[in-house]
Amino acid sequence: MNRDHSILYLSKEDITELGGASSDLYVKAVNRALELHAKRDFVQPLKPYLRAHGANGHIADRIIAMPAHIGGETPVSGIKWIGSKHDNPRVHGKERASGLIILNDPDTNYPIAVMEASLISGMRTAAVTVIGARHLARKGFRSVACTGCGIIAKMQLQSLLEQFPKLTDIHLFDLNKDAAERLGHELRQRFPRINAKVAGDAEPAVREGEVVVTCTVTDQPYIPYEWLRKGAFVSNISIMDIHKEVFLRADKVVVDDWDQSNREKKVINQLVLEGKFSREQLHAELGEIVTGQKPGRETDEEIIVLNPMGMAVEDIASAHEIYLQAVAARAGTRLSL
Repeated sequence: MNRDHSILYLSKEDITELGGASSDLYVKAVNRALELHAKRDFVQPLKPYLRAHGANGHIADRIIAMPAHIGGETPVSGIKWIGSKHDNPRVHGKERASGLIILNDPDTNYPIAVMEASLISGMRTAAVTVIGARHLARKGFRSVACTGCGIIAKMQLQSLLEQFPKLTDIHLFDLNKDAAERLGHELRQRFPRINAKVAGDAEPAVREGEVVVTCTVTDQPYIPYEWLRKGAFVSNISIMDIHKEVFLRADKVVVDDWDQSNREKKVINQLVLEGKFSREQLHAELGEIVTGQKPGRETDEEIIVLNPMGMAVEDIASAHEIYLQAVAARAGTRLSL
């Protein structure tokens, strides 16, 4: 009996060289994950939040464990272990989030790979917005508003610009205006077709967006319903940005996973606890729209909110796609157990 076993380690550089810094890989993988989610061909325990400072800490200061198993033709299990500190960029000169993904062979439950997680995590989140926009935004939309202009915003906007060639107008706002200016400059350098404008406040930026993407670390809502133009699609990535009234007045509210969304005192959970929102009032989970079980956008006037908490199945599907490419290319570093 062969008792030797090795795992494949993939660094951020390895992942980038395998195409992990571009959106195509993630859109494919996340679309598959959403289909499997809609078919209930997955296992995904509720993710625990490790908060060393308890309720006194910032909402973005936590480590999250995100385990999942996905089925289909190439089943795989795994976990993402991802930490975040809201002041990492300012205090430590580091990105806000860092982490690892471990993949396991479901036949033996042995680990087969360990890889850097922050790039995968950010890019799969951007893929969720892309897939949401395909089904929930107005066809041929040209303008996107983005609040918060850090690394997550860069991945979101890069992915949208890669996947939607008609997108030309980017409206940016950040409390740190220099961050917004830098992001606008980077995007113009890479996508010469665009017109990137920096707003002095969140309101004028949001009002211009046919698609609105929130990428902040706020713990207080600041976007009221009145700021949203008719036909807007909101990808509420950072979860806490839009007021409760938006969920109650929007034409459709979509989540990635109801059980994951209705917890941790996030806005939807607050509304449920107050008796103002319920599973029955939800339009759909995103996978149900991807698979055609529920309709997406039906009129140009609808205001639609996507509130994705982030699912482990998306991370594991994306990491597995990268792992398979790495094995084929003999990339990465083999480590013996």
